[in-house]
Amino acid sequence: MWRATINSRNGLAFASRSEQAFREEIVALVIAVPLAFLIGTTPARRVEMIGVVLLLMVVELLNTAIEKLADRLTTVHDTQIGRDKDMGTAAVGVTLVIAGMIWLFAIAERIGLI
Repeated sequence: MWRATINSRNGLAFASRSEQAFREEIVALVIAVPLAFLIGTTPARRVEMIGVVLLLMVVELLNTAIEKLADRLTTVHDTQIGRDKDMGTAAVGVTLVIAGMIWLFAIAERIGLI
């Protein structure tokens, strides 16, 4: 358990040092936590709002892992590897859409539109 914790910390540290997108998502999380308490109308809504930002970070970490592994396999352009990397990026994009929908729903709820 201790070793897994150290490995997780190392992975987070590496991602935060090497990936601009992950650093931006850390900033988004820092902003999202207090905003969730201002916007969320229930404790469950606040958890959803923070959780979806954490989910985005998870998907970004997986996408980064896929890209780093693919780059280690070969430096030669490979169409299939390019498609695989694109699918990882698409997963991040879909997660962003989900996050946006949840946040927009919560904002609409807060201002009384729904």
